[in-house]
Amino acid sequence: MRDGNSPSADEDAATSDAAASTVAGEPGAVQVIVGTDRTRIVLSGEVDADLGPELQEATAEAEQRGLPIEVDAHHVTFMDSSGVAFLARLSIRSEHRVRLLRVPPTVRFLLEVTRIGELLDVVDDDNGEPFEPVEPTA
Repeated sequence: MRDGNSPSADEDAATSDAAASTVAGEPGAVQVIVGTDRTRIVLSGEVDADLGPELQEATAEAEQRGLPIEVDAHHVTFMDSSGVAFLARLSIRSEHRVRLLRVPPTVRFLLEVTRIGELLDVVDDDNGEPFEPVEPTA
């Protein structure tokens, strides 16, 4: 017999499913979008060692373009030292100061603790500046 304060089996299952999805997290993704006057790198999900090859590829592509670089971190749910190293690498290799857009609190904390934020322009939004992607050539 169940008392009024004990969770039912269904509630227990829902709670453990929610906890598992929180622990598992969202896989990370990197997308490079070349614009007419800058390159935008969009990060999402968990930015960790599993994303290492994609982060290196994004760095190389952005560096090759030679345009100012901005990183949109709005959808980042987690970042470890791989993400911090990526941001540091971008800031060191770019001819222009790298802008980091819409930084979530967890990433902002890492920027402060590691002091990598001093190498970047951290911007809360993109100030409505239009971003015009270049059409890919076939």
